[in-house]
Amino acid sequence: MSKPKKVIITCAVTGAIHTPSMSPYLPVTPDEIRDAALGAAEAGAAIVHLHARDPQNGKPTQDPNEFRKFLPQIKAKSNVVINLTTGGAPTMGVEERLQPALQLKPEVASLNMGSMNFGLYEMLGRFKDFKYDWEKPYLAESDDRIFRNTFKDIAYILESCSANQTRFEIECYDIGHLYTAAHFIDRGLIKPPFLIQSVFGLRGGIGNDVEDVMHMKRTADRLFGEDYYWSVLGAGRGQIPIATISAAIGGHTRVGLEDSLWDGPGQLAKSNADQVKRIRTVIEALSLEVATPDDAREMLKLKGGDKVGF
Repeated sequence: MSKPKKVIITCAVTGAIHTPSMSPYLPVTPDEIRDAALGAAEAGAAIVHLHARDPQNGKPTQDPNEFRKFLPQIKAKSNVVINLTTGGAPTMGVEERLQPALQLKPEVASLNMGSMNFGLYEMLGRFKDFKYDWEKPYLAESDDRIFRNTFKDIAYILESCSANQTRFEIECYDIGHLYTAAHFIDRGLIKPPFLIQSVFGLRGGIGNDVEDVMHMKRTADRLFGEDYYWSVLGAGRGQIPIATISAAIGGHTRVGLEDSLWDGPGQLAKSNADQVKRIRTVIEALSLEVATPDDAREMLKLKGGDKVGF
């Protein structure tokens, strides 16, 4: 993986990890998700990674109709690359999680490379008051919850979306996930260039020490050579430090309120755009250039925003 001349910023604007009571700035309604995506794009994100939520209570949903409430508006107002989740939430099965990417045919979709423990329960030590009755059990019961993505599940998602020409953000939460990605490359189900997103600091996956970051990069370099683009996301307080390391050693970055609610010690980020602006400042201070959406399309060989299903 050679050092990029331009750095792709992805912004994950809401996700399924944090619950609405944790931050008043977490986008929940279609309008909020739309505005967050557009704000991130204006601030410099080339890609926006999108989940949907039930507008009544903020619970994660993979109902394609909820995505349809904001996707056409984002597309009409911005050239940003849209990336849809196939991860949904750890409480969902593969068929439910697949539907937005299958029906809406985005340029990019995320895909986790394995089943894993997905612990959110420690957040109960930091957040005590919840507005909605689903929030506390969702966190508390994660100590006995496995996010399922078997080899069969992964192959099913890849094969189901192959006709759509959707490329995948390959999410790797641990070293073994890199080897799983290599397995599916060998099977011909993932084509180059590969977008490998290394995830650090989530309970159940690899940690967020600098040695963890370098171990991921060394392994990815050995497995994928010149055929991939390496991006990172750090959960919580690791977001900007890990993104900075990535940019400094030739990688790309992901920020957003899905991955961290914070914009400094004890300070909630007031928008996704604030986090994009922060990492953009770092990238430019390293004398690197921020990639545009069309730069990202060219680098990742995407099909173009005119070929999506929304």
